[in-house]
Amino acid sequence: MAKLYFSYAAMNAGKSTLLLQASHNYRERGMRTAIFIAAFDDRAGRGRISSRIGLEADAYPFGGEEDLFAIIERMHGEGPLACVFIDEAQFLSETQVWQLARVSDELHIPVMAYGLRTDFQGKLFPGSRELLAIADELREVRTICHCGRKATMVARLDGEGRIVRQGAQVDVGGNEKYVSYCRRHWSEIMRCDEAVS
Repeated sequence: MAKLYFSYAAMNAGKSTLLLQASHNYRERGMRTAIFIAAFDDRAGRGRISSRIGLEADAYPFGGEEDLFAIIERMHGEGPLACVFIDEAQFLSETQVWQLARVSDELHIPVMAYGLRTDFQGKLFPGSRELLAIADELREVRTICHCGRKATMVARLDGEGRIVRQGAQVDVGGNEKYVSYCRRHWSEIMRCDEAVS
């Protein structure tokens, strides 16, 4: 039975690496996969996924209004898909999460979504919230805080390395813009007087 999986973590846990490795495993066995990434996430180039350790792959760049079920159904008709992978799944709309559930339920294709659970203010992303609610299986990918404890939160930095406490929920970036912390240290730095508001 195909399932909708959500693997979530803070920044720099290796989510994209896991996605690329899993897709490679399917393809190595002659099975076709489809990889998707939010169109505005062009850090590796439009329609590209890249991990911090250098793995890369082409991906379908989707917009927030696109019908992912229709796109995947069409792709599946062109040649059977063994699995669908979604990178940066926090950027999915709630409707798109339900479309992915239909992919697993009606097309019988497993969907593996990888993304952040919360933003830099500790709030759930809409896509993540919906995935946490309806995914068949939830998997936490772990990374660590500088103290050695499990990191579950992420802080945003401005251009000078200071903590940002307010702003738009979506601001795509990597190590230069985000740092992962355990809840205790995230709470401490978010209260810090030096934080930028």
